[in-house]
Order: sequence, then structure tokens, then C-alpha cells
Amino acid sequence: MTRTDRIFQTLSWVIGIAAVVFLMLPIVITVIVAFSASPVYSLPPPSLSLRWFANLQTKAGLVDAVLLSLNLAVVSTVVSLVLGTAAAIAVARGRFVGRRAVATFVVSPLMMPGLVLGVAMLQFFRDIGLRDAYVSLLLAHVVITLPFVMRTLLAAMGSFDFSIIDAARTLGMSYPKAIAKVLIPNLAPAYLTGGLFAFLASMDNYPVSIFLTDARNKTLPIKMLQFLEEQPDPSLAAMSTGLILLAVTVLAVGARTVGLNRMIQG
Repeated sequence: MTRTDRIFQTLSWVIGIAAVVFLMLPIVITVIVAFSASPVYSLPPPSLSLRWFANLQTKAGLVDAVLLSLNLAVVSTVVSLVLGTAAAIAVARGRFVGRRAVATFVVSPLMMPGLVLGVAMLQFFRDIGLRDAYVSLLLAHVVITLPFVMRTLLAAMGSFDFSIIDAARTLGMSYPKAIAKVLIPNLAPAYLTGGLFAFLASMDNYPVSIFLTDARNKTLPIKMLQFLEEQPDPSLAAMSTGLILLAVTVLAVGARTVGLNRMIQG
């Protein structure tokens, strides 16, 4: 290795470490502030305390917001797994014209800014007369989570031997039963990966949900914004720490059951 190569390798490491520190620093600061005893955001904290986690019990409407977000995340993820399976099979096995366009269309919400998607959905739901906030949120979250499932399953089906499905059908299984008994167990890592990321995407969604909530149906990110406007104290950092812990838990479960390398490849 020449001196120039060593210089560029060192520079690459420095830039990489600086990028990681830049991305992780806000998360670290949020967690530190959540355990601070100070009533204001201050670094370094004067002392450590769990008062802001205990203070979450006094936040009006927080439990309802958490339950609504969990409900939307679970239901939209399940619906996305079903629809994503059907769409991925159609694209992977179909021979119709434009199947690649269908795949691009399904994952297109990932390519659009969230605010644009939120405004478009708000206008569409109003045009068709849909006024129910929960149904609007659920449909929107399905649109948000479906691309994660579809993309993951489509990549996994590229190496799956569909002749096994045909063999199961010759043994008397119906097509849906063959999917449930053969396809899903063989692609379990892809289902888990897609489901986990879809769940997190729904729980953490803000730019679309803000256009579809009402006074009685507010998701956790929207409720946190309301708290920030009304009373910005470190309890918001405690809420954020809970979401960070949820994401870490999901990644830990995925790493334990699937492996991080397979999750990233999926």
C-alpha cells in the first residue's frame, strides 16, 4: 500500500466516523436529556433522574395516542403482509405486460416526500367522501407500510423455487393453502424483516398522519408535537427515548432471529 493509499484510507475512516457521530449525536443527547433532573433542556445534566418517565403518567391523552399508534401499526402491517404477498407473487410469477411498472407503483410512496403524500391522500379522501379519521389513517398507513413488505418479499422471491408450490398443489393443496404451508415458512426471514420495518414506519410516521388526524384520533408523533407546542419539557425526550428503545428492540429481535446481514440484504 502506497503512502497515497494510506492517506485516502485514513481520510475515509475519518469521514465515516464523523458521519456516524453526526447522525448518532442527536439520539445520544435525547437519551441523556430524558434522564436529566433539570426541568429544562440542559447539557450536561445537573443530575440523573427518572422523573420525566414518571411524568408521562400525567400527560393527558398520551395513553390513547400510544394505543392508537400501536393499533394502526399492527393492523396496517398485517394488511400489508397479505397484500404484499399477493402483489409480490403477481410480479414474480406473472407474465402480463407492465408487471415491473406495478412493482414500481407499489413502492413509489417511498420515493415521494411525506408531506406531498399526505396532502394528496387528504384531498383524495375528501373527494371520495371519506370523513372517518381512523379509516383514513389506516388506509394511509397501509400505503406507507406496503412498500417495505413488497420490496422485501419481491427480493426474497427472486431466489425461491415456485415449483415447490406447484408440487404442493398436485398433492391436493389449494393455492392459498400452499402459500401458507410452503411459501411463508420458506420466506419467514423476509416476512419478519418486512413486517418489522413496516411496523416501525407506521409507528414513527408524522408527515402523512398530521393531515388525517382529528381531535379524537391523534397518533403518538402528532401528540408529541402537541406537547411540544403546549409544554416543552424533557418528558418529550422520555417519549423519544421510548421510541428509540422500540426501534432498538425491533432490530435486536431481527438480528436474533434473522441476522442483520440478511435484514439489510432484504
